[in-house]
Amino acid sequence: MIIAALCFLTGIVLVQQLSDLPHQVYFMFIGVVLGISIWQKHWRAMFLLLGMFWAIIFAMIRLADRLPERLEGNDIPVAGRIIGLPITQEKSVRFDFAPIRTEARLPSRIRLTWYQPESAVKAGQSWRFTVKLKRPHGAVNPGGFDYERWLFTEGIGATGYIRSAPPPELIEDAADTDIAGLRQTIADRFSGLLTNATSLALIRALAIGDGSQITQAQWDVFRKTGATHLIVISGSHIGLIAGFVYFLTIKGWARTGLLRWPPPRVAAIIAMFAAAFYAFLAGFAVPTRRAVIMLAIAMSAVIWQRHTRPFNTLAAALFAVLIADPLAVLSAGFWLSFLAVGLIIFAISGRLEKPRLVSGALKLHWVTSLGLSPFLLFLFQQISFIAPLANLLAVPIISVVVLPLVLLGMLILPLSSTVAGLLLLPADHALRLLMWLLNEMAKIPVATISHPAPSYWTLFAAIPGALLLLAPSGTPSRWLGGVMLMPLMLISADRPAPGEIRMALLDVGQGLAVALQTSHHWLVYDTGPQFSAESDMGRSAVLPYLQAQGADKIDTLIVSHGDNDHIGGAHSILSALSVTKILTSAPASLALHAPSLCKAGQTWQWDGVNFTMLAPKQLDPATDNNNSCVLKIESAHGAILLTGDIEASAESWLVNQYGNGLRADILVAPHHGSKTSSTRAFLDTVQPQYVLIPSGYRNQFGHPHPSVLERYRDLDIPWLTSAGSGAILVELTEHQMSVQSYRELDKKYWRAMN
Repeated sequence: MIIAALCFLTGIVLVQQLSDLPHQVYFMFIGVVLGISIWQKHWRAMFLLLGMFWAIIFAMIRLADRLPERLEGNDIPVAGRIIGLPITQEKSVRFDFAPIRTEARLPSRIRLTWYQPESAVKAGQSWRFTVKLKRPHGAVNPGGFDYERWLFTEGIGATGYIRSAPPPELIEDAADTDIAGLRQTIADRFSGLLTNATSLALIRALAIGDGSQITQAQWDVFRKTGATHLIVISGSHIGLIAGFVYFLTIKGWARTGLLRWPPPRVAAIIAMFAAAFYAFLAGFAVPTRRAVIMLAIAMSAVIWQRHTRPFNTLAAALFAVLIADPLAVLSAGFWLSFLAVGLIIFAISGRLEKPRLVSGALKLHWVTSLGLSPFLLFLFQQISFIAPLANLLAVPIISVVVLPLVLLGMLILPLSSTVAGLLLLPADHALRLLMWLLNEMAKIPVATISHPAPSYWTLFAAIPGALLLLAPSGTPSRWLGGVMLMPLMLISADRPAPGEIRMALLDVGQGLAVALQTSHHWLVYDTGPQFSAESDMGRSAVLPYLQAQGADKIDTLIVSHGDNDHIGGAHSILSALSVTKILTSAPASLALHAPSLCKAGQTWQWDGVNFTMLAPKQLDPATDNNNSCVLKIESAHGAILLTGDIEASAESWLVNQYGNGLRADILVAPHHGSKTSSTRAFLDTVQPQYVLIPSGYRNQFGHPHPSVLERYRDLDIPWLTSAGSGAILVELTEHQMSVQSYRELDKKYWRAMN
């Protein structure tokens, strides 16, 4: 069973590495080889090929449920139902929508945003909208969150927004039996009961799986202390509910005297239903579905009175999860949950020592922290050293105090709001205490460490090393496990040689962010847009890229001007990393951080690379765009020109002021390729070999403008857009100048349609 499950898993994982799904001919070839392996009874090959076969079929079905290209940007009338809890922001509300009646063929699930909504939007309601949609698309950056992959795994086939005309029409409210409507009712009742509770967001997350109101600062604390899994409903919560119900049922059923049905069997069935109901209240998201399947496999052994080995049960659960959803392997949670359970089984099964309460809990936290550290470093480039202690304190508070009170309050809520409120009050106080403890732990300087993602060879050495350290005492040469783990931390990120330049024009949608590295220094030019108080591209694109590259500080941050799409992510970056110097043409916007005004004539040199500020000469109060800091970076291997949002008049001044001094191999297009920039005289003077255009996919401004692209073609200048290429990676070295699209470097089949 174990080998079969691992072979099936391997087949599925192999398919996820493909840049395109196989053509029908190759698909038929796989089918023929599968048939031969079954005939010849090569079981390992059979399960491997079955995994590949199933993953390909599933992916084809999922890709077929996407918005046709011809419907992008059209006004489409649609009627359907809101699924899941809407996420309310300052000026908009976002929700998933299941179309029911439509004139065009739409995906079965789409994600919509309603700006300035005139009506309250509730889960389970049916509405009639006119929508404008686009195919799944998201920023693609090294180290960044893959939004397109997330949409693919969630089965969301299009995103878009609701048109204000014709006015949206509510068809009907949620039915009484509708799970989505029930979740909405619980969320609203909780909000009414706990108006002054600081932990309302956490209580909602634990009760109904709604983490949308948890602040980014709280998520940062959970991440630093390794406690995120306690707030996101997952296997631990599902298992706790099932275990609690199982214990109560088996004790209660034994007292009834109805022993025709064995108490363990009855308890297992009721526990499964309780866990499934809790999972439905949590929205039956992918992690909860996975947990319910794993629990069902374990409880099935009890129901059918089969004594199975723990690893065989885990393998059966792995099989079931992958059959239900082969795309689960694209989620970090899938790997961490199965690996955590496997590590616990490895650490406690077959051991003669009887575990004690405190020492046993410490051992489990130590085992999971050490065993998962190579994977956490590989997936997130971060390890929490404080996690074992934080979890030792947090797990009992959540499991023994908070979760029982929250669930009991939720059950009593329909009968008595007063009693439910009294139950939730101590849960609120317990969560306040927990947040205070976790906040204090997160402040410890060595609570977490960040490190570049390890290479595959160091990971393959570290995994057996961790297992060797976790082996029973007396195992020969356990100390070698520590030696095998050392390369994880000792190998540093690759750096450019002196005089070389490495630059990334990051994919931040309709905005600009550039990260530039020399041999021993980092420069960031602009920080992308801010979308809300909790979301900006500095946090979601710039910082992950710098972390993945091993940057622990920024030597110079340049914010070209004060427009949101350039300055929006600055505060997140300044809060997360040490910044030695800040230059900007909008110092008032960053006054708390003591910036300096950028101005023509500023120069400095790092590692054989020269930096020259070409503009502004003086600030023009009539226009913010033309005040942009214009920076030229030059070494013996080439030059780069960063222009911000300058327009034709500023370009003309630069040409007159510097002439041939503007020449650069790489030009970041002024003002995102707007028709007000990239004049012929400017391009003739710069003479770029490449133009890189920072622009959002199907952005409302129409950037880059067709007339500008035509100008580039007339001058025979190759150009790339961040919308089509993702992050654009540039290297100027002694041997070559390379310009690469990260979408091409990391091409995946679910992005093939973009």
